[in-house]
Amino acid sequence: MSRPPQAAPATVSPEELFSVVCGAASQNPAEVQASTARLKELLDIPGAYDLLQEIAATKTVALPVRQQAVIQFKNAATGHWRSRKLFPPEHKARIRERCLSFLDETDDIISECNALVVAKIARQDYPVSWPGLMPHLIGAINTSIEGRYSGSAPNATLVLRRSLELLNAVLKEYAAYKMLTGVKTMGQLVQDLRMPLQAHYARLSSSLPSLTPASLNQVGTVEDLLLAHLTFKCLSRLTFWAYHRYTCCNDYKELEPWVNEVFQNSAVQLQAISELRINLVSALGAAPSDSASQRALDLLTRHVRVFGKLFRRMQRDATAHFVTLPMCGDLVLYYWSKVVQATTGPPEQIADSALVTFPVRFLVQGMALFRDSLAQWAPKKKDGSQNDRVLSKEFVEDAVKILVTRFIPLNPSDLEGWMEDPEEWVNAEEKENDQWEYELRPCAERVLMTLASQYPQYVRPLIEMTFKQVVGQSSMELPAIIQKEALYCAVGRCAIRLKECIPFEQWLNTTLVAESQVTNHDYAIVKRRIAWLLGKLVSDECLAANNPKLWQVLVHLLQDQGPGSDAVVRLTAAIAIRECVDSLKFDPDVFAPFLPAVVSSLVRLTAEADTLESKRRITDSLNTVIERAEARIVPLMGMVAEPIPQLWTAAAEDWLFKACLLGTVTKLVESAKEHANSLSALVVPLVRDCFSSPAQTHLDEDAFALWQSALRNTTTIEGVNGAPGLIDLVPLIIQQLSSNLDVLGTIVHIVESYFLLDAPRILQLHALDLLRAFNAAINEATSVNVKQMTSALCLLFQIAPPGLWGEALHVSGLFATIVKALEGDKLPTMVLTEYVYVLARIAVADRQLFLQLVSATATAQNVKEELIWEPILNQWWNRFDNMSEPRLRKLTAMGIANLVSTGRPEVLDRLATEICNLWIDVFGEIKEAQSNAANDPSLTLYWDKPFEEVYTDAEDTPEYERRKAVFENDPVRTTPLAGFIGARLREAEAACGGGAELQSRYLAKAEPLLLKQIWDALNGTLP
Repeated sequence: MSRPPQAAPATVSPEELFSVVCGAASQNPAEVQASTARLKELLDIPGAYDLLQEIAATKTVALPVRQQAVIQFKNAATGHWRSRKLFPPEHKARIRERCLSFLDETDDIISECNALVVAKIARQDYPVSWPGLMPHLIGAINTSIEGRYSGSAPNATLVLRRSLELLNAVLKEYAAYKMLTGVKTMGQLVQDLRMPLQAHYARLSSSLPSLTPASLNQVGTVEDLLLAHLTFKCLSRLTFWAYHRYTCCNDYKELEPWVNEVFQNSAVQLQAISELRINLVSALGAAPSDSASQRALDLLTRHVRVFGKLFRRMQRDATAHFVTLPMCGDLVLYYWSKVVQATTGPPEQIADSALVTFPVRFLVQGMALFRDSLAQWAPKKKDGSQNDRVLSKEFVEDAVKILVTRFIPLNPSDLEGWMEDPEEWVNAEEKENDQWEYELRPCAERVLMTLASQYPQYVRPLIEMTFKQVVGQSSMELPAIIQKEALYCAVGRCAIRLKECIPFEQWLNTTLVAESQVTNHDYAIVKRRIAWLLGKLVSDECLAANNPKLWQVLVHLLQDQGPGSDAVVRLTAAIAIRECVDSLKFDPDVFAPFLPAVVSSLVRLTAEADTLESKRRITDSLNTVIERAEARIVPLMGMVAEPIPQLWTAAAEDWLFKACLLGTVTKLVESAKEHANSLSALVVPLVRDCFSSPAQTHLDEDAFALWQSALRNTTTIEGVNGAPGLIDLVPLIIQQLSSNLDVLGTIVHIVESYFLLDAPRILQLHALDLLRAFNAAINEATSVNVKQMTSALCLLFQIAPPGLWGEALHVSGLFATIVKALEGDKLPTMVLTEYVYVLARIAVADRQLFLQLVSATATAQNVKEELIWEPILNQWWNRFDNMSEPRLRKLTAMGIANLVSTGRPEVLDRLATEICNLWIDVFGEIKEAQSNAANDPSLTLYWDKPFEEVYTDAEDTPEYERRKAVFENDPVRTTPLAGFIGARLREAEAACGGGAELQSRYLAKAEPLLLKQIWDALNGTLP
């Protein structure tokens, strides 16, 4: 039989692809959109990527088209490189070869994209499929260097630059490789490249010492700087990789001498080119105006900084080893000397610019290196022994003075940012913990903290003396205010070291209370720092949050709208209040008189804030206040709740802020507890909105938390005064139950909360939909979720009248689903056991209903009832040994006893064997006693666990009491088992026509000993 003809594979038309790329590079938005969509389709056809790269490599094509082609290739090709369909072997070979044709590319965009492509392909193909990559690059570098110095190759500089850029990209990719094959390849690259690159850098950097202000604008200067910089970047990647391997991974130990050599040479070179740069900038006087000189100075600055990056990476990677490197101490002290030198000149010589004498990033590198190296000069080593190499008292004191007087004070640009955008300024300050390695002032603060930790004997007396000198001064001049703010910052940063010598509480009661009232406009600088300082002192446990003066100051700073205050002060006070309220020694009774003012001010501040990030910070503070205030918040609920709908609407798609608002309502509900009924009018629309698209993706977790809290803390699901009630959300939770398997456990907990509040009402309105949702979920859920659902069903069948759920249990198909699972016997044992518990609950609740469910299921499936009874009774016995909890074993015994009482022959046929054995096991395991006191008919359960051990969620909520009542009134706990079974056996006798009939038909074949044990148990004489 001949094979059917196959369609010829699609091919890409070079003309069409070129036209589409031209369209994507056009200035017409409509043409760009259409061409981009068509290009995406074409790239799914084999051969398209090969042609696309060819367009980028063809230098006669217009530059925008080439750029568009290479960008599209870079964005899509590397992700599909493993596809043999899109990249047949012959195409891959052409693409790899073509990648190396870009080494003389003049356009930076095209070259950068090509370097990224080569790096990604090399990660997968080098050295196995692309063995010629590195030999080609090294050959190009060697040839270009020789050609550049001999003048024999006009484009030698360009080829050398592109080759170094490409090599750097490949080394960056491989240096991050963690798999063993990648580590092995990188190790070989280090061995092959380290000496050639070291020699090349020495040659390329040899011209740097001869730089003069006059030579900065020469083309050769820029080229020399750029090529030396690129070469050292490659060399630094090799160096750090080798350092990391032998210090942290304990391999490649043979590279340690080479790393030591490179580090020592780098330390010497850094000092030389740093001094060269400082002298050049000083000689220039003003920043150069021509672009060539600016470019040269920028490259020299970046070259100085790349040394610092290498040193910092090595230091962070293995600090203990870093300090042992040759010349490390001299290097760190050199950096610190530059920090000191920067303070001796005018402030303008320090800026975040490559054209000033002391760029901020250079000084920050120096400070960070100094800070993390201080431990090597600590007076005592980690083992407790004395250190021979320590910093002198004079050195430490000078360092502290420099930090506190020059680097920690706010500078003009800080004050300008404060005035221009107060909220953004505070937000940036709050992020300083993450940014300290990149900004001068936060870095200086960290250096001060480390000095105080390593040299407390010098730092503590110095700050104490300065504090005593400054604290009593009341100058309103701006320089004095700024210096006082810096001192307060230093005290806050070193508070833990200073609490023995500075009386913080006395300072608060006398000085800070008065200073918080100052109305001088510039004094807002100090008042903002006072708010920050109080939050810091409390969080560091240097002050306790039980002092009314503390709250007096913070509340005033939070509320003050007059002269001497502004948005920065108020926002900082809001943040400080959260830190104080959230402290271990917070006293809510001391805070209570200030609670209304704090809440009203935070609510107002939230509405006034312009940025959503500020709103989030204020809301976080409000949420913490509500949580710690507990029931004291009840009179203020309306004040908090009223603005939330407007804030919610204004937040639009700022999901983080909306999550904060949900958190506010959740905390409000949890604190109000049974007083939270009126909040349902707010909860219901919020929860509804959270489950609309696209909000559900971002807010469902927070919405479920609010929903659960509202149910746990309310006393009714009905609305108050005609407002929406939690009952209005029942259809939504049913829909979630049937469809949202990702958080099924959370959903079931919410459903249980509804049951505990008003199960009859829920069933009257939604019984069929509810049980259909259970049926849909139980067929798809994991074993753990099935267990949660069966527990919820058992709860429902215990507390709700059977008349409300019996018919729905059949019509929904849930009963049939359980029977089918028991019949198949393929589900996990835990699930089958849980299903038996559900059936036992039904039988205990209403035995006649159980018979009706069996009958209706048989009719629906067109089978005899015996075929329904068989798997039920088989599993009832088979799963008994899997039941470990006495309460559930007793439930199972009571359920089967109720079925025995019906006189069904399918059940009674098993009475003499399985059922009697089951009862005897339970009788032997549990021990109960009926109290003889006339006024105390309760049952003493020796097998029982107290509710507090069985259930630990939702403590201190109304739901906890509801659950406890359900637990304590469970028939399994209140009904004596012996009496219950005895009564059911008498009912079975009646159903069979008398005791003799039951004996002859069903008990005659029982073992006499077994029957005796049953009668002894029923009569209370079982030993």
